[in-house]
Amino acid sequence: MKNITEQQIMSLAPNAAAASNGKKISNSGGFVKLYKSADDTFFMGECKGSGKNPYITSADYVDPAKPVFRCSCPSRQFPCKHSLGLMYEMMKDKTFEPCEIPEDIVRKRGKIAAKNAPEKSPEELTPEEAAKLAKKKASAAKTAKKAKSAKLEKQLEGLELCEKAVKELVSAGLGTMGGTSLSTYQNLSKQLGDYYLVGPQRLVNKLIFEISVSQVSNAEAHYDKAIDILEKLYTLIKKSRDYINKKLESDDVSNDDTVLYEELGGAWKITELEAIGKCEKNARMAQLSFWVDYDESRKEYTDTGVWLDLNTAQVYLTKNYRPLKSLKYLKADDTVFGAMNVPSMVIYPGEGNVRVRWEAAEFSELTEDDFAKIRNAAVKSINADAKEIKNLLKNAIQSPILFKLVEFKQIGKIGESFVLKQSGGDTLTLLDCPELVETTVGKLSILPNASLLENGVMLCGFWYDAASRAICAMPMAIVPNDEDTILRLLY
Repeated sequence: MKNITEQQIMSLAPNAAAASNGKKISNSGGFVKLYKSADDTFFMGECKGSGKNPYITSADYVDPAKPVFRCSCPSRQFPCKHSLGLMYEMMKDKTFEPCEIPEDIVRKRGKIAAKNAPEKSPEELTPEEAAKLAKKKASAAKTAKKAKSAKLEKQLEGLELCEKAVKELVSAGLGTMGGTSLSTYQNLSKQLGDYYLVGPQRLVNKLIFEISVSQVSNAEAHYDKAIDILEKLYTLIKKSRDYINKKLESDDVSNDDTVLYEELGGAWKITELEAIGKCEKNARMAQLSFWVDYDESRKEYTDTGVWLDLNTAQVYLTKNYRPLKSLKYLKADDTVFGAMNVPSMVIYPGEGNVRVRWEAAEFSELTEDDFAKIRNAAVKSINADAKEIKNLLKNAIQSPILFKLVEFKQIGKIGESFVLKQSGGDTLTLLDCPELVETTVGKLSILPNASLLENGVMLCGFWYDAASRAICAMPMAIVPNDEDTILRLLY
């Protein structure tokens, strides 16, 4: 029987409720019959439903990193609760009767294999096939280039419109952005969508939201956020305009390795990132922290994971965006306590903790060697890395938080502040970042064992504190030197 863990089930479930319902089906004896193929790649069950006939649900593990779940129920969730229930039956090592793989499953496997099969190499093509393929590609490239050029020119027009509005706002002052004038910026937001400027549109919406809230609550924090958004918007306009002009002047409109493409509102496809070489094969990833944010201005949840690439020692982020209107049908990410073995992972352009993404992965437990790699990836001298951290945090286009693993000798208090001290004598003030809602510094006082504050590695979220004009760090997780565990302070 294929080895299934509850962690794997939770990682595949669209949400916690679906996993819970699947578990209930299994515990209540919902499956009347269970089958599996001789090669342990196909599992099927007949599950009692609300109707007269049972639902037929199956799990196809022909590709272990990317199992396919199918069910005859009408649910729009994938995997549905019946598929998750089937996995719980597998986890419990229930008795599955032997069966042949159904013909329709064999056909579907064939279609998937054909779709994913690489194109013929030039040597395998006949002269006629090669000529036909070259003509087809040339025609498609010409059409795509023309469309991209037109889109870039349209974006330039929109950036001019947006810059004019920003300059007028800066000249008049943010305090004027209220009352009847607020509708002017709401109209601007709508117009930016017509100019393919989804990124600037989101920033304008955030600006409108922060100003609206600040006028009701008189809270300076929202006004300060509005200033930061305005700075990012202005920087984005300037850099994007230069970038687009250079693209058009060089007559090269192909996608390239720049964060501006996504910041303007472009959405990278996995194939596009692979085409520009932003790909890593056979990655092994360890999640260090996880949290969920809600953006009221976008009406959207974001599941964020901080991961260490155990092969390269790079700290990456995963982002899963879930708009409120589609929440029921989108899979939510969750905390992962083991390692993910990723056959193919794409890496988004940018600096610092860039985003990564994969479509398939296999879960496994973290090993002693994995924990050694986590500890070895830690920064031994904060002062030596201070310049790099400052430069990344000063970039308005990048995230206002930079995540790094940091070695520490001791964590204690100086006055009311927690301070991290390294073996070389470097110190770092630990302070919660306002960008992340949940507090973690206070949790350092209630750890189950005081020894956790000595000789270990901490995942820190570095950020700039305008009040003290200093770089601070939010503690996210602790990895003790004498114990193979990740103690999460934010999860």
